[in-house]
Order: sequence, then C-alpha cells, then structure tokens
Amino acid sequence: MKKGRKIYLIHPMGVNWMPGETDISRIANIMPPIGLCSLAAWVEKHGHHAAIHDCYAFPLEDDKILSHIESDTPDFVGITTTTSSFLDGIRIAKMIKDKNPNIPVIFGGVHVTSMREGLMKDYPIIDYGVVGEGEIPLLSLMDEDYGSLNDVPGLLYRENDEIKFTGYGKKNQLLDLDSLPFPAYGKLEGFPKAYKLPIFNYPKSPNATVVSSRGCPYQCSYCDRSVFQQSFRYNSAEYMFEQIKYLNREYGVRHINYYDDLFTLKRSRVVEFCNKVIDSKLGITFNCAARSEHIDLDLLKLMKKAGCWMISLGIETGDPDLLTLHRSNSDLGMIKEKVALIREAGIRVKGLFMVGLPGETEQSIDKSINYALSLPLNDINVAKFTPFPGSPIYDEIHKHGSFNENWELMNCTNFMFIPDGFTKERLEERFHEFYRRHFERFHILFDYVTMIWRSPNSWYRFLLNLKDFLKIKGSFKSKEPLSKDAVVKTAAK
Repeated sequence: MKKGRKIYLIHPMGVNWMPGETDISRIANIMPPIGLCSLAAWVEKHGHHAAIHDCYAFPLEDDKILSHIESDTPDFVGITTTTSSFLDGIRIAKMIKDKNPNIPVIFGGVHVTSMREGLMKDYPIIDYGVVGEGEIPLLSLMDEDYGSLNDVPGLLYRENDEIKFTGYGKKNQLLDLDSLPFPAYGKLEGFPKAYKLPIFNYPKSPNATVVSSRGCPYQCSYCDRSVFQQSFRYNSAEYMFEQIKYLNREYGVRHINYYDDLFTLKRSRVVEFCNKVIDSKLGITFNCAARSEHIDLDLLKLMKKAGCWMISLGIETGDPDLLTLHRSNSDLGMIKEKVALIREAGIRVKGLFMVGLPGETEQSIDKSINYALSLPLNDINVAKFTPFPGSPIYDEIHKHGSFNENWELMNCTNFMFIPDGFTKERLEERFHEFYRRHFERFHILFDYVTMIWRSPNSWYRFLLNLKDFLKIKGSFKSKEPLSKDAVVKTAAK
C-alpha cells in the first residue's frame, strides 16, 4: 500500500451554448464541484494529497493546469464530467498527456457511468473509468491495495486490447455518508465568494452548496439514475448541523443550497435537523428541492422557522396525460395543493418545468403555461428536455422525434431533441412565451422589486451584469403569434 500519493482533480467547463446566443449561465449561477471536493477530502483522510482546478469558475486557465502538472507532478489526474463537459475533459486530458504522458488519467461522473465500455473504447486517452460512486475505486487505485484491478468495484480499465468492467460491487459496500469527511471546500480557489447561486434565489451571501443525500427511489423517464442506482442514503441530522456550523465558522457562509434530489424524503431527519438549527440560533438560511408527496404543513412551518427560504418543486408539465407518461406518481391536483401550503408557511416556491418532452403538443404546452400561471409560484425554471444517456427514455428516443446527439450542447439549455409535430424554431418560440408570460405579471415584477431589501446581493449582481441580462431580455420579447394555419404548416416541414 502506497501512502502520500498526489491527485489533481479537474472540473471541465465545456462549451455548451449555441453559437450566436448570449451565454449568461456563469453570470447567473456558478456552483462548486461538490463531488470533487468530497473525493479530495476522502483521499486526504486516507493519507494522500489532492488539489482541485475548477474550469467552470476559472475558465481559460490551461496554462495554470499545465503549470501544476509540471511543478507538482501528480501521480494521477482525475476528471469528472457531465455529458456536455465530457469532450472538454478529453481536450484537457490530451493536453496533460502531451505534457506528461506517464500520468494516469481517471474519468468519472454521470457520462462515463452511463456509457461505460463503449466510451473507453472510443477514447483511448482515458486510462481508468469510474462507474458509480468514486470513493472506493479512487482510493483503491491510489492505495494499490488490491490483488488485481478486477478486484476494484466500479472500475473500467484496459487489459491488452480489451476493456474490462468490474461491476458495481455489492450493495452493502455502499459507504455510510456520515463516515465521509466534509467536502474540501477550501481547495476551491476563491471559495466561497467565487461561487454564486442563481440570482434572486437566496437572501444572504456568501452562500454554499451542500449535498446531504444520494440517490432517488423514483424512476422518471428523463432522469439518469446510473450513478447511485435505486439506492437512497442520507446524512444524519447531526452531521448536517455540524456541516453548516463548519461552513459558517470557517468561511462565513450565511446561506446553504441543499442540492439533494429529495431533501425531505426522510421526514424525521429534517425535523431533527430543523430543531437543531432553531435551538442553535445560527441565523443561517437554506434552500432545498422536494417532491410534493413528501411535504406537509407542519413540516413546512418548522422548516420556515429553521430558515428555509425557498423550495424548488419538480412539476415538469401541466398536462396530466403527458406527466403520467414520464413521471412516477404524478398528480397535478396534489402538486397545486402543496404549492399553496409552501406559500402558507411563508416559504418561497420555485416551479421546475420542461418543454419538449416526447409526446409534447401545442396543447400540452398551453396546459403547462396555464397551469404554471394558476399556481402562486414566486419563480420558475423551464428546462429544454434533453434525453441523456442512462435515462430510461434514451434508448427509444428516436421513436418520438429527431435527436441531435451533440454532447457539448446537451445541457437542458438547448433543444437537441425535437418531438414529432414541432420544429426547433417553434419550440423556441413556445419556450420564450412560457417565461415571458410568467414574468410580465405585475405581482411577479413587484416581488423582484422587494428583493432590493430581501436579497440585496442579487440586485448588486443584476446591476453589475445589466448589459448581459438586457440581451437575454430582448430574446423574450413578445412576438406576433403564429396563426393556426401557420402552426400546422411549420410543424409539417
């Protein structure tokens, strides 16, 4: 077993915006790479050394990456990617190999997990691929405490000209999340001020993102669950409370964004956590995401008292038939009731929608817009449906429309899938209409005015980047609606 080895962990940026369109993604939201921070803390807990470079927060710094490779000579380079950042990760790997071909390159993340052996075959620059959770395979490689590579669970490797996959391992080998050290936020340059939550989505700064659970027991058509499979594990309330105390003490963090898929699934831990926060009088606020099945008024009132500022609810579509096709346990009536309960508890609520799902029609988009407008939402996010590798819908997506599988643009901000009956231009028009009709209402605009005192840092960021936001606003201007005949002709092209 070798101790004291070094790994350089890299989060690629990718070029994920349509040419000619204004990219405000980095202005609006820069989230820290929590997975890499967790891996860095994990290997250092076991006697190794880790450094991180986040290309998303600090782009165009290839020279800095190469300088680190030359001066520090790490034993490994680890690169985590989504689908849209994968090719940028390959570019960085080639750049590093040109500098020092002897450094093994490890790729992990959702794209590698979904595509596995085929990806390794097509990209020989990758020495090892990590499938699923990264802690055990990464530490095994750094420790070299295995009999053979085939003994390392969740590993893709090369043996002569063959790609081998060792399998996911046994379910009982999954780590207890409370056994993990807090993510190594301090290894991120400029943390926490270099990282920004979505504008108007928080009351205080600086803020930080935390993941307190892994996995989801539901199976919706559009979600890739390949990394955590069907497991659901979570940190205890004690661990969660100690982590926010740590972030507040060490970095002055005043607001937490819980990036869990299902923050409230284990109700008892949320109750215990909230009571600890209330008793501590820390004054930290937080956001989270939830499914409407797992919230109730008593829980919401307690969360509000503990500092919950906003809850994001996955709604996806306002068409009940379309929702049934794609989402587990769909009930628009129940969702509407729960949105009202969130507002009754005094918590802001953000609705998460999609446009362009397989089976989408003009009528279903109408229903989605009208449903969204009927809800007392404070904010919305409308994603452009993207069929990711690993999602249940991916293998049959070509039955439902045309799919341009350009990985670099597959990030839910570009229409890469066009459902039957639509053109890309028409989908863009309806997408812009969705946002425009939400934001043109007086009470929504007034709500943003109140952010002058409720989220002053958001207004500061907005004014600082006013020119870029006005460019985006211009693309959402009201256009002359197409006539019914024109819609039919457009869809028939």
